[in-house]
Amino acid sequence: MERIDASVLELEEKVVAINRVAKTVKGGRIFKFAALVVVGDGNGTVGFGLGKASEVPDAIRKGIDDAKKNLFKISLRGTTIPHESIGVFGAGKVLLKPAAPGTGVVAGGPVRAVVEVAGISDIRAKALRSNNPCNVVRATMDGLRQLRTVEEVAKVRGKTVAEIIG
Repeated sequence: MERIDASVLELEEKVVAINRVAKTVKGGRIFKFAALVVVGDGNGTVGFGLGKASEVPDAIRKGIDDAKKNLFKISLRGTTIPHESIGVFGAGKVLLKPAAPGTGVVAGGPVRAVVEVAGISDIRAKALRSNNPCNVVRATMDGLRQLRTVEEVAKVRGKTVAEIIG
């Protein structure tokens, strides 16, 4: 998969989760923050990143920078996805289903953030098993990476679109 240059895109950022981590040392507790961020152009390009720092704004900035390095393009059919998909990462499992125009985004927190910045406006999704935001976002990304249009499937199989739809 070729790299996508983030500098030429108008990217929208969304913070999915901020986690505070405490380390106990001799003098007391030290707090650090981890920010999970998703970015997308609203037209099928999406990425996510995790940033860690001692201050929240720094963690968010690092997360955005990380997300811009991990962008990829997904297949869309109008305002929805071409077919049903199940994404898995660790204990996280996400079911993604296409929806009719006008349905809207029927999805929970982390999944909703990813599909909204990707530019999907009609979808039904369910996070199964894990509710850990990091694993759910990674599972959603896995599900979106699996999406293929009819043209892509036809090219791989060496057939025409009419033969596949048949």
